[in-house]
Formats: sequence, C-alpha cells, structure tokens
Amino acid sequence: MENVILQTNGITVKYGSFFALDNVSIQLREKHIYGFIGENGAGKTTLMKVLTGLLYPTSGDFSLFGKTDPADILKMRRRIGSTIEAPALYPEYSAWRNLELQRILIGNPDKGICDKLLSTVGLSDVRDKKVKKFSMGMKQRLSIAMALINKPKLLILDEPINGLDPKNISELRKLLKRLNEENDVTLFISSHILSELYLLATDYYIIHKGRILESLTHEDLDEKCRQYIRIKTSELPKCITVIENAINDVEYKVVDEETMHLFSYAERSESLAKLLMNNQIVVKELSVAEQSLEEYFLAVTGGGKHA
Repeated sequence: MENVILQTNGITVKYGSFFALDNVSIQLREKHIYGFIGENGAGKTTLMKVLTGLLYPTSGDFSLFGKTDPADILKMRRRIGSTIEAPALYPEYSAWRNLELQRILIGNPDKGICDKLLSTVGLSDVRDKKVKKFSMGMKQRLSIAMALINKPKLLILDEPINGLDPKNISELRKLLKRLNEENDVTLFISSHILSELYLLATDYYIIHKGRILESLTHEDLDEKCRQYIRIKTSELPKCITVIENAINDVEYKVVDEETMHLFSYAERSESLAKLLMNNQIVVKELSVAEQSLEEYFLAVTGGGKHA
C-alpha cells in the first residue's frame, strides 16, 4: 500500500466570523500528483501556508511523513519544497547566487547541487545572469530550483504556471512530471489553468469557500467528464419523450428549454439523428462533446466565474 505522507484532520482557519478554511481534511500519498482546484479566495494558498508552517490553524491538526508531534513536524518540513505566492528571489543576484544562498541557508553540504538544479530546470546557460533580467518563465523555473535545493519528497507549488506562455507551460509540465517519475517527488499544485492540471495530475481536490467539496482520481474524473450528445431543438419535450421510449435506461440532463445532454450514447449519434428525423423533430444542433475539467469544476461549485 502506498504511504500516506500527509494527512490533515479538520484544519480550520478563522478570522472573526470568516472561515478561510473550514474543517479541511485531505490525504496525500507518495508519488502522486495532486491538483488543488478552487476559485480566488477559496482557501488554496491558506492551506499551503498551514502545511509549510507560514500560518497556524485556528483548530485541527495534521501528520507529516507519519509524524504528529509539532517538534517532529518541524523536522519533517525539511523534506518539503515550496513556492507560495510570488517567487522569493533576489533580483540583483544571479541565478546561481540565489541558489547558493538558499543552499547555505538550509545547510545542504552538496556544493555541486546548484549547477545540477540549474541543469534540471534548463537554466544552465543563464547561471550568471541577474534575475531582474529574467522572463516570468525563467523566474518560475528558478523558483522551483530553489524549492528543490533540499531534495524534497513533497513539493508544494502555488500557481506555478501563472503568467507563463504556452511554451513555458509545456516545459514546466514536463519538468514536474520528470521530478515525479524519476525522483519520486509527490506534488501538490494549485492552478487556475485547469486544462493543464488535467494533463498533469493523478488526483484532484476541489475546494470552495474554505471547504473541500470533492476528492477524485484522474480515472474518476474521466468517468464523470464523459462524452455526451448535445441536442438543441425547439421541440425539447417531444424530443425527450421519443428518446425515453426508444432507449432503455436513458441518462440525460436538461440544460435549458431547448438543450439537453444525452449520456452513454455518444458512439451512436447517427442512429439518434435518424430516430429524431423519423419522428419529425427539427434539430438545431446535434453534436458530440465532452465535459472538461473546468466545466466539471463549475458544476460542482455551482457555476463560479473563476476557476
């Protein structure tokens, strides 16, 4: 059985009457990649701050690498790497100097690790360039290198692809996958770009207004975000009756007064079109679609404007 490296139990962070986190319980297993999904202000960064010791919870507790005692958790945090909110970099120093200062700060005796990490994140050719001259993508990669200086087994990344162009996003995704697969690093990543999380994560937690609404695996998500046929017609009630009479155990969802989604039938769209035509139903649209992670997130959270 895979080891649980982090378990939170009822973590709550309260400011007056406002709950930034409300009874949050999650479990992270080694070697998985967790996508942490939520609107702005949902509590993603707050939880990450609690896990990394930047914020104390109002109530609740957690275990880290099997340890529950606060003194032991403090020691276990040395096995965590993190980037939370803006990357903490010295703009007047070079990439190598930033890493070297971090190495000295955490007490890593490996003097060659800075060059190794610059190679890992693809910044060897700019090792001596001042960070103030870096692009956003280069800063993000250097920030991840900083988080790796202590050879962590858990990497916590808060919006690591914010502001990156598609090329940098693709390169960062490959880097994170490589860290997970080759170095057995568990990843806990928040992002607003849900399509990228879909390509990267093995598991997901959805948080909304400080509460965990759902946890699911990538396989669970694929099952929930299955294909469907979108049917649009001004004769929707008649259309539903015809389909119910023709298809056993039919599963569908009425979207609005003219639109329905028909599930578990996407591979037979041609026969469906023939069925509706034979019953003199005028169809404005009949197309095969698939619910995205973003659409699923909006459905679970009640249709928020930001993902």
